[in-house]
Amino acid sequence: MATESGYTTQLLTEETWDDFAALVEANNGVWGGCWCMGFHPEGVGAGRGAAGNRSGKQAHVRKGTVHQMLVYHGGDCVGWCQFGSPAELPSIKNLKVYERELVELPHWRIGCIFTGKGHRRHGVARAALTGALGAIEKSGGGVVEAYPEQVTDRDPQQGAYLHTGPENLFEELGFERDRKIAKWRWVMRLQLTASKD
Repeated sequence: MATESGYTTQLLTEETWDDFAALVEANNGVWGGCWCMGFHPEGVGAGRGAAGNRSGKQAHVRKGTVHQMLVYHGGDCVGWCQFGSPAELPSIKNLKVYERELVELPHWRIGCIFTGKGHRRHGVARAALTGALGAIEKSGGGVVEAYPEQVTDRDPQQGAYLHTGPENLFEELGFERDRKIAKWRWVMRLQLTASKD
């Protein structure tokens, strides 16, 4: 799928695994070797290290228990947006605080958003999130929840601090604040209707 910025998007599948892996490897395994496993049931750590996280991610891809929209510039994968059901992505930050005021689980969660070195501040995150929301609409829509970092009224942040995306990006795409779960982290929600395509 082409985006307004000239980027294209594709889901992470066995066919696109090598593109995803090349991006992760070019960025030192992403945040210390996470391989975008932090939101999955296994999480990261527990002695697995980067190699174990890589194997875990590839196993999810093979089993079809991952939803991730990859962003391409030309033939290169330059970023992604992870999304999935709460069962696929149960390991959110600040979970105890989140559960305290939980009324109903969403249909979908947005996990991490990542942009590779040399491509930041060029609309990759927007293309990734827009692509993920389009895939959710095609899958029936529903309540989508995200856990971004507040960026206004605080010192500038970079890197891993924004692994769930900046709040203003979600606001621009229609998400609204639901509740605060950490000093700078919010639960934001968006109701999407199913696409007719």
